[in-house]
Amino acid sequence: MPAPVTRDQELELTIDSLAFGGNGVARLNGFVVFVRRGLPGDTVRARVTKVQRRHAEALATEVLRPSPLRVDAPCLHYPACGGCRFQDLAYEAQVEAKEAQVADALRRIGGIPEPPLEPILPAEEIFHYRNKLEYSFTQLEDGPTLGFHRAGRWDEVLEIEQCWLTTDHGNAIRNAVREWARGDRLVAYDQAEHTGYLRHLVVREGVHTGQVLVQLVTGPGEKFDTGGFVDALRHFPEVRSIHWSVNETAAEVTNLPTQLLWGEEAIEEELCGLRFRVRPNAFLQTNTRMAERIYGVAREFAALSGGETVYDLYCGIGTIGLVLARDALTVWGIDISEESIACALENADLNGIGNAAYFAGNVGQALEELHERTGAPDVVMLDPPRAGLAGKALKRLGEIGAPRIVYVSCNPTTLAGDVKRLREGYGYELRRAKPVDMFPHTPHVETVSLLQRDT
Repeated sequence: MPAPVTRDQELELTIDSLAFGGNGVARLNGFVVFVRRGLPGDTVRARVTKVQRRHAEALATEVLRPSPLRVDAPCLHYPACGGCRFQDLAYEAQVEAKEAQVADALRRIGGIPEPPLEPILPAEEIFHYRNKLEYSFTQLEDGPTLGFHRAGRWDEVLEIEQCWLTTDHGNAIRNAVREWARGDRLVAYDQAEHTGYLRHLVVREGVHTGQVLVQLVTGPGEKFDTGGFVDALRHFPEVRSIHWSVNETAAEVTNLPTQLLWGEEAIEEELCGLRFRVRPNAFLQTNTRMAERIYGVAREFAALSGGETVYDLYCGIGTIGLVLARDALTVWGIDISEESIACALENADLNGIGNAAYFAGNVGQALEELHERTGAPDVVMLDPPRAGLAGKALKRLGEIGAPRIVYVSCNPTTLAGDVKRLREGYGYELRRAKPVDMFPHTPHVETVSLLQRDT
């Protein structure tokens, strides 16, 4: 049966809910249409952009009757900027939608009719919460500037004067770098033409320490006065570490080797009463205060009594594992990033924690060797990337058969798929799941889950 709509057709639709990823969900005689820029309760005029057999996609071109859940977005760059999707949706509605998305994924993909879902933990702060932002350079008539990609565009960067997700310090540092670049008559890189020099600026802040790390990414060659760049940033007493990276490829990446231009190799941050050193490429949850809440939930779900062996997989700089170490016999961490592992080892020493050890390696490959060396774990802590557990990692994990798995997920769809595979293949049951909103005004939602296996 053909779809009841055609591409470029104009429709009047009422939005029922939000789908995972942030598009509104509307129905036309039962046929689902995902509507970008449509909010629950809106009646919109939308243009169909894509048609498939079971659903279509559309773009809202006009709000005919706005939802009572709509609010005024405070950011002057909204909605052109691609950084936030939901500044115009009441925050209470945002968290309600995210909780529903986790429940839907666990039912539809995970195959759990009544998932053991606990109420979502809302963010403590809905603005100024990010401790790391990556900006792109772009060239204007009056010189280079910094900003974010326009919504839906890979080749166009929107100049940002004030971002509501960073702090006043973060905004001031970005704008100071812009003025430095213009003063030195440098040219921004053009992603479409592959010309120019300035590519990215990364700013990392220690929320509890006030320390700031800055990383400049350029094309090949030292075409700028490094001393002048350092002087422009030393105006800010919070800046403790200044790095420079060279990107010789077309890829838009910042995870690159760095050269220290000034200051310390790393900054420090405090989490859950512990101190952590953070280098340019090390992974740290980008919402410090909500990371502490997530680690608290993970600690509760792990239910350690002091005698357990804990595996901390995808451990990053060791934050979760070191928080758990105080209640465990031993903690063993694995991460593919050598820089993160170097930080994890430093952080264990920094906090005087002697019962945690860390190793660099691919989790799927290293897990078997770790098991042979250390014996079976009592609890496995997981914090994988958005793609979830790779096939080999999940297989090894299932075969090891730890009684408890605490799974911190940033993607409810891959979480649900992994939960299903662990249940069907290895006998794990989902006992608890708690969504956590780390990223207000975006579609992202974290979930902390407890899986148990009867022994």
